[in-house]
Amino acid sequence: MLLAAIVVYLVLTLLVGAFASRLVKGSNDFVLAGRSLPLFLSASALFATWFGSETIFGASSIYLEEGLQGVIEDPFGGALCLVLFGMFFLRPMYRMGVLTIGDVFKKIYGKRIEFTATVFLVPVYFGYVAAQLVAMSLVFGAVTDLTLIEGILLSAGIVVFYTFLGGMWAISITDFIQTLMIVVGLIAVTVMVTRDAGGVEFILDKAPEGSFQFLPDAGFTSWVNYFGAWIILGLGSIPSQDIYQRVMSAKSENVAVRSTYLAGGFYVTFGLLPLFIALAAQVMYPELYLENKQMLLPAMVLAHSNLPIQIIFFGALISAIMSTASSGLLAPAALISENLIRPLFKGKLSDAHLLWILRINVVLVALVSIYMASQDSNIYELVASASILLLVSLFAPLTAGLYWKKASPVGAVSSMVFGMLVYLFVDRLNLEISSHIYGLLASIFAMIIGSLAFPRNKSIV
Repeated sequence: MLLAAIVVYLVLTLLVGAFASRLVKGSNDFVLAGRSLPLFLSASALFATWFGSETIFGASSIYLEEGLQGVIEDPFGGALCLVLFGMFFLRPMYRMGVLTIGDVFKKIYGKRIEFTATVFLVPVYFGYVAAQLVAMSLVFGAVTDLTLIEGILLSAGIVVFYTFLGGMWAISITDFIQTLMIVVGLIAVTVMVTRDAGGVEFILDKAPEGSFQFLPDAGFTSWVNYFGAWIILGLGSIPSQDIYQRVMSAKSENVAVRSTYLAGGFYVTFGLLPLFIALAAQVMYPELYLENKQMLLPAMVLAHSNLPIQIIFFGALISAIMSTASSGLLAPAALISENLIRPLFKGKLSDAHLLWILRINVVLVALVSIYMASQDSNIYELVASASILLLVSLFAPLTAGLYWKKASPVGAVSSMVFGMLVYLFVDRLNLEISSHIYGLLASIFAMIIGSLAFPRNKSIV
């Protein structure tokens, strides 16, 4: 019965994708839903940006080992990103009226930097999507006899289908449905475990020592690494296409701003529920925790809840994963099509042709992600590595380009290259301070020095 309910839900999702294809008339509709989303669709799409495998699977298992300090990156850093984006980055970029964040770099620095920024942007999404495919495969494996690889292929097929047809329209409509499923599912399971455990107070009393310590221990290194955890998603996801395309799909600038604040509040609120559920599961069913930390919540629901709760929970789980995966597929597909392929045709590419290139790239991105998913099944690490790469390469040049008049193309390239190189080098040294802190500082320093040494030349494009 559970499997039948999941199949019905997936079929309905595919039908939504087929319906959304009718709303796609061109590339702008496919990538940004025609910039026509109302507040409820825009906010739900943003809420669903990261509310996927890393929140339900990854963060919950990390929390049980390290407490709140282990999950500062997500959900707290994710919520911070949405708020900061709405406060400082949204308005200037929304007014540019462009399709991708690669276009934003083009507006600020010129065509060469557009290409360079896109080259840095695209690869990070492969691991991001791979994490979602692994998670969805684990869910399928929990209710069927599918192997990990079979589940990955099935998951990719489902997400590719409705993203291929409906683009951002399909993502936005399904995100709204999926957000409702996530909220209802998590609340239902929270009520169940609270009742079965004997109340909230009992669960909290049984928590391991240090589970609720929010601030780090005294010491320079501890505080620096604490700050570093906040900025992985908090700053690292600001120069990302998936955030950009969801925010810029709103029907107005004010709607877009409000949606970031609403989504940020919802994200940190409901992002804490999987942590509480995982804590309750560990208290009541420690044997499940020892078997597979990432599958603790699904295993608990399957073994110790009734069928309605199972249907609601797995519906929420699949919803969270699919919403994140679909956005992760569309983001690099849009960047490759708009910022790498389209310039090669020098204005001769029609919008109808671009639309088909976008769809083909969705498939190609999925193929690369399938390969990565088959190589690494650690969900939290796959997602974290994606945001770190954006943090050390693109955050500084984007911020400087929007707010510093002396920011130059040479400074931007220097920032991207040196930030990435320093991060990759330091990461091999296993120092006490997180390597992405060094990468970010190198990126900022290179941005300043490069811009002052080689001022902007307005003739450079």
